[in-house]
Amino acid sequence: MKCEVSAMEQNIQPKQITIYHSNDIHSRLENSAKVATIINNGRNLYGEENVIAVDIGDHMDRARTETEGTDGYIHRELLNETRYDVITLGNNEGLTFTYEQLNAIYSGNNSFQVVCSNFHSHKHTNPNWLLSHYIMERNDIRIGFVAATANYNEFYEHLGWRTEEPLQAILAQVANIRKNVDIIVLLSHLGIKIDEMIAEKCNEIDVIMGAHTHHLLDPPIRINNTLVCAAGKFGTHVGKVTIQCDPITREITVNGECINTEPYEEQASITTIISQYGMKAKVALQRTISLLVEPLPTSIERESPLSNMLASGLRKWCDAEIGLVNSGQLLAGLAEGEVTAGEIHRICPSPINPCKMTLQGKDIKEALEQSILEEYIQLPIRGFGFRGERLGNLAVDGLAIVVDRSNPPMEKIVSIIVNGVALELERYYEVGTIDMFTFNIGYKSLAKYKDVTYYLPEFIRHILEVELQNSDNITQSQYCRWDYSM
Repeated sequence: MKCEVSAMEQNIQPKQITIYHSNDIHSRLENSAKVATIINNGRNLYGEENVIAVDIGDHMDRARTETEGTDGYIHRELLNETRYDVITLGNNEGLTFTYEQLNAIYSGNNSFQVVCSNFHSHKHTNPNWLLSHYIMERNDIRIGFVAATANYNEFYEHLGWRTEEPLQAILAQVANIRKNVDIIVLLSHLGIKIDEMIAEKCNEIDVIMGAHTHHLLDPPIRINNTLVCAAGKFGTHVGKVTIQCDPITREITVNGECINTEPYEEQASITTIISQYGMKAKVALQRTISLLVEPLPTSIERESPLSNMLASGLRKWCDAEIGLVNSGQLLAGLAEGEVTAGEIHRICPSPINPCKMTLQGKDIKEALEQSILEEYIQLPIRGFGFRGERLGNLAVDGLAIVVDRSNPPMEKIVSIIVNGVALELERYYEVGTIDMFTFNIGYKSLAKYKDVTYYLPEFIRHILEVELQNSDNITQSQYCRWDYSM
């Protein structure tokens, strides 16, 4: 009879590796410099070959000037300088950069491998930089990496990609590699609820490193045989997972924690990259868009010219009857004089796309009524591409609205004219607006659309750029759409 004796019983030290994981940094570049310090400290402590660094997506955010002005290329440099080994794609990488831009960022010789099991080229074979799984060996431990990103396929199809239902894609890759590895790690840009569901359904996954919903699990949680980890958002924490493998029985032990980055110094080489690419971005965004002979103010609380211009631009861009956008998308107005691309980015940083909805008149009216109530104007909004603070009121185009302030809430509007004709509550209208509303954010009635068409890769700031190049648009933005004289 053959007996298996453990490494502990033979006084043989178990093999160990440490995985550091980051997620949802969202271009908080200074924190990425602290993340790099922690990872390098780990390499110095445990040895280069015993440390793996991974990122779980949304490293980029186009609200940051250095990201916008370099088409994301600064992140390639930061990832390489930090010497990440494996990364996956978040929606901020996949949805806010074109196919060509992503190829430029990820192609060539990099320290990292991009892995995403449910993300594929829509028309061609996957590019060389993208794998459905990745196996690496460190300190005699074979680690299989599987990854998945949020399934926004309706958007991805406009950008040359397609995503599939993540669970099936993950299970297929797990089955493909399970016999060839000691441990399987899932890099999940799917959110905490889906991570918990996967841990319940798939006992073959040893570790889930999570992202997307910005959750912090410190310490990580165990669900069945799976350690579920996450390091919050914005680089305020780094996850650390320690893996031990008995060299005789191959039994795996996994533990995790999170490290607060606040006390750490910024790695000097990272800050140098931030500075260098910051200057390049500034130059790239200096191109002149328009010369204003008078200011174009905006306000979240009342009708204003710049918000009107954005609403008008959305109506025209989408070839719609009505234009609607919340004024909170604009963080400031424009001063008299030269307007640059950098200035447009500063006041409208959200990576939000135009869309055309088919909406019933009654749902449009409900949103308009809500938009003049203080509780909606001051409503804080987080996520879904929004990079402002509060919802604001609704800027409109193609509408003339009369309001009686003395009426009760939701009955203050006494007249709505659509291009010269009274709004019909049961009729459907084509509305040029923004994709954020399709996610049931802000004005819930605007998510009751019958049909929707998305326009990608353009962001709403590109609509502003187009509008500002025509003096007639600037003039028309001054005309009032809302009448409060009653």
